[in-house]
Amino acid sequence: MTNPLAPQLLAGKTALVTGSSRGIGADTVRYFAEAGANVVINFRNKEARAIKLADTLRAGGATAITVGADLTDPASVAAMIDTVQAEFGGIDILVMNASGGMESGMAEDYAMVLNRDSQLNLLETALPALNPGARVVFVTSHQAHFINNTATMPEYEPVARSKRAGEDALRAKLPELTAAGVEFVVVSGDMIEGTITATLLERANPGAISARKDSAGKLYNVGEFAAEVALAAVEPVPENNTRYVGDTSDFS
Repeated sequence: MTNPLAPQLLAGKTALVTGSSRGIGADTVRYFAEAGANVVINFRNKEARAIKLADTLRAGGATAITVGADLTDPASVAAMIDTVQAEFGGIDILVMNASGGMESGMAEDYAMVLNRDSQLNLLETALPALNPGARVVFVTSHQAHFINNTATMPEYEPVARSKRAGEDALRAKLPELTAAGVEFVVVSGDMIEGTITATLLERANPGAISARKDSAGKLYNVGEFAAEVALAAVEPVPENNTRYVGDTSDFS
């Protein structure tokens, strides 16, 4: 996938992407770094992958650091923001990419804690560190964004509802963000081929992803969707602060 951002477009800017040691987050970080941004690779427990990605980016001339943080731990989040401020002075792009809820062995309310409570805490903690003109990007799915109107797969519904709750909680902060000179955009896409969520859904409901692909006509892969996330950080904020990726005709 070709980088959608022009070289040096983000020179002097700092971008923090949560959950960026792999998948969509890693590709988004790569696009930012190649466009000249200082990048912060956040991980929860994939430190080796994060370090490998940072080493690769630095070998290409980028400035990259890794910062471990569990988003469900407010102290851990505060330490991450402190580290970024100490290293770069502030944040120009915050991509809220990390999410979950289908993992086994977690508490019953884990999806809501991670996808709503932790996202809101992250934004509130990061807000003082966001530079004037900064952009916050929240990554979600059509299945979550439209869940109040369109049913989704039963296996995904708890995650979808928690992601929608997180989106609503963040949107409620829009007046405060606007007053601080910070822009906000939601990126909503269909199921993404090659992601952990898609893998877990396919395991729980064999054929679910191929059926969704047949219905949608196309599902974006990781690199393609990451390109849309990267563009959402720099292009004008769309109407209703929402950037739709791919077909939405099956959602109302």
